[in-house]
Amino acid sequence: MRISDVAKHAGVSPSTVSYVLSGKRSISETTRRRVRESIDALGYQPHAGARSLASRRSNVIALVIPLREDVHVPVAMRFAVSVTTSARTHDHDVLLLTQGEGPDGLRRVAGGAMVDGVIVMDVEADDARVPVLRALDLPSVLIGVPEDVEGLTCVDLDFAAAGAACVHHLADLGHTDIAFVGQPPSVYERRTGFAERTVAGFEAAARERGVRATLHPCSPDSARTVAAGLVRDRPDLTGLIVHNEPSVAPLLDAFQELGRTPPGLSVAVIGPPAPLVPSLTSVDLPAEAVGSRAVQLLMDKIDGVGGAGVTLLEPRLTPGASTAPRT
Repeated sequence: MRISDVAKHAGVSPSTVSYVLSGKRSISETTRRRVRESIDALGYQPHAGARSLASRRSNVIALVIPLREDVHVPVAMRFAVSVTTSARTHDHDVLLLTQGEGPDGLRRVAGGAMVDGVIVMDVEADDARVPVLRALDLPSVLIGVPEDVEGLTCVDLDFAAAGAACVHHLADLGHTDIAFVGQPPSVYERRTGFAERTVAGFEAAARERGVRATLHPCSPDSARTVAAGLVRDRPDLTGLIVHNEPSVAPLLDAFQELGRTPPGLSVAVIGPPAPLVPSLTSVDLPAEAVGSRAVQLLMDKIDGVGGAGVTLLEPRLTPGASTAPRT
């Protein structure tokens, strides 16, 4: 099916069909409707390469999401699905970059005119990709917030507020001895932004409320060791905040074996709770809302109407059966 077939069916010139598709010239609503009806009737699909040359757009955006060993893939894929679904509503496909290529990967996709813009995840406090994003002539949005945000467009959950919300919830219930079981050590070593901000919010709220609070990096393999150490060294511990999705279930299993179970040990989780552990007090990770917002911000920049700025989504703590007043 060619553009000339659509033109013949609609009773217009091929150039009129082209203008309807590109929007480069004003066409009467009657003619536009007739052309659209012919396109639908014939099942015409514009050639992607020709459309790209005409508009100077690829109708593709890149999503950079390095799948390192310490990245929880199910959560990362929630973001990927959200970005992909939202991009389709803007007639864009998504090029998924999962290798930790850093600045070189950004230069590669920008230099090859492969995409109209890029969304970058797994943002570190001092991220080596940030100077490249500033230098490239390529619209970009970060899902995450580095230390230096000048000239950048960022969106994320307010992780500092999430950490603080959990502390305030437990403190309001009378808990004065709280442990924070966080991400694997490697996440803090490379100064991943969301992890640092959560800890900062947790520690600030703990100082404000005058509660004893300590940080314990953890991985699923070390969950039992972390739980055993807390039970041994912290006899007065009654509050636990977990910011490590894959470690929730093994941690709770370990505490149960050691005789410490909710609500005697009150537990709040940041991130999606484990499917096999219902009714946990939790601050959910709004991956769908963050991904959708990131795409909209990027489309605004591609269209030349967006600017720099940081957007933080307010966390929502949902109380469950895993937290209760200190006894």
